[in-house]
Amino acid sequence: MKREKKKLTKTQQKALGISAIAIAVIASALIIWLVGVPLIKFASQPEKFRVWVAAHGIGGRAAYIGMVILQVIIAVLPGEPFEIAAGYAFGAVEGTILCIISCTLGSMAVFLLVRRYGMRLVEVFFSGEKLRSVHFLKTSRKRDILFLLIFMIPGTPKDLLCYFAGLTDVSIPVWLMICSLGRIPSIITSTVGGDALGTKNYWFAVIVFAVTLAISAVGLLIYDRICGRHKVEDKTEKT
Repeated sequence: MKREKKKLTKTQQKALGISAIAIAVIASALIIWLVGVPLIKFASQPEKFRVWVAAHGIGGRAAYIGMVILQVIIAVLPGEPFEIAAGYAFGAVEGTILCIISCTLGSMAVFLLVRRYGMRLVEVFFSGEKLRSVHFLKTSRKRDILFLLIFMIPGTPKDLLCYFAGLTDVSIPVWLMICSLGRIPSIITSTVGGDALGTKNYWFAVIVFAVTLAISAVGLLIYDRICGRHKVEDKTEKT
């Protein structure tokens, strides 16, 4: 005779869910403190990073890819230091290629993890308010195009978009195209700037970073406009 599995009550399910989220938050905080912060410090010292990479050859490149994948998964870690370090250590072309590969793998990992664990995982990193700000991407008829366009604008919250994409029914091939092509503009500007620093072309580096900052500021304004417009449209449809 098989024993019937004891069903959890709603209170027990809620307690289990809260416990799982609490454990995930604590684990994420520990990873950020013990791994993430040292990685950012390391990537923020491009000269030391370049020496380390040169000494480790292929292993150094593999380690860099692993660092960036971890950065994408732990959404609160900034990606710019890693992109600039790639340009400084590997040069503009190789740095860009490594960044695109790394970010694509990280974005796919996040997408698949969210598909597996759902909202419980997303809420570890993002508030309900932030998720509501991009909710229009779940219902818009032009969702895939909007995802790509927003991804291509430097300065937009790509980590939020990666996690939110897993909550939609966007297909894996389409998401692969979006997260690989969409990151190219922002990655190129960072790696080109890092390469300029590495070759001691400081004036060019200043120009690149100034232009990038200006584009990012404009990009954020466009992103806010898009989110605001769709928020108004959603309210109008509900009324």
